[in-house]
Amino acid sequence: MSDGDIVVDASVILALLQGEPFEASSELIVDAYISAVNLSEVLTKLRSGGATDTDAIEGTKALGLRVIAFGEPHAEVAAKLSQFTRRAGLSFGDRACLATAALLGATALTADRAWAKLDIPTKVMLIR
Repeated sequence: MSDGDIVVDASVILALLQGEPFEASSELIVDAYISAVNLSEVLTKLRSGGATDTDAIEGTKALGLRVIAFGEPHAEVAAKLSQFTRRAGLSFGDRACLATAALLGATALTADRAWAKLDIPTKVMLIR
């Protein structure tokens, strides 16, 4: 992994697929990583928004994201992050993204402005 690697949050993929404002370069998504937890969030939201399972899966696969399994190291880092993210209201999915970025030494890309105010060692970049 390198400093240029990106781990995307579900909010980024949903914004992209739903045509929402995306002020950062969409090129950041090329070869980006996503936690399996966050991919599940995306698929769930697309499905609840009316997409078929097939359309949701094909739509996300077309982005070429590299899916990272959520294992024991991720669980440990996500749990440790809860003390730093609780006040900002971050969810388990948010912490899964941050944990994945931390373990890869990558930047977490999100639409959630609260992340930029966190006092954590993981780099965070906003799409708007």
